[in-house]
Amino acid sequence: MKTFFVIILQVLLLTSSANAGRTIEGMVRAVYDGDTVLLTTREESRLKVRLYGIDAPETKKPDKPGQPFGDISKRTLMYKIMGRRVTAEIVDIDQYKRAVAIIRYEGRDINREMVADGMAWAYRQYLQGLYESEYIGSENRARSHRAGLWREPNPQPPWEFRIGHKSKDKHSSRW
Repeated sequence: MKTFFVIILQVLLLTSSANAGRTIEGMVRAVYDGDTVLLTTREESRLKVRLYGIDAPETKKPDKPGQPFGDISKRTLMYKIMGRRVTAEIVDIDQYKRAVAIIRYEGRDINREMVADGMAWAYRQYLQGLYESEYIGSENRARSHRAGLWREPNPQPPWEFRIGHKSKDKHSSRW
């Protein structure tokens, strides 16, 4: 029976248009960084979730450096939801087959809170509708209050950081 539920969940996740707007409840079992978590559902299936509409500073990986505030962002997200039962309102499925979702804990929009705390950027490239104005407004307030990563004089957005490190990786792998 457990395998049946896992298969059904995976099929639903792979059909993103049919799955948009679907809400899944689960326990946060791992926080990978400031915008990616692992949920375990009631059926004990595991679901990797990318937080919709935000982009947190990169954390250090064994083969790649991290960004300032990457580890602090991760710890902040852990403090907010690690080990807690949350809901994930799935908006899309990304290229890595992760659910892209708005995480809510006790009615709070955790994605927006991460931006408001200065622990992530509003990811304008992917934001739409009501979330666009809410998240960008939260980022602007965090900037003006110099909260979190906005304490830095000119923080580099993660999407620029990743582009810079991809070109370095390609260059070094040629030699």
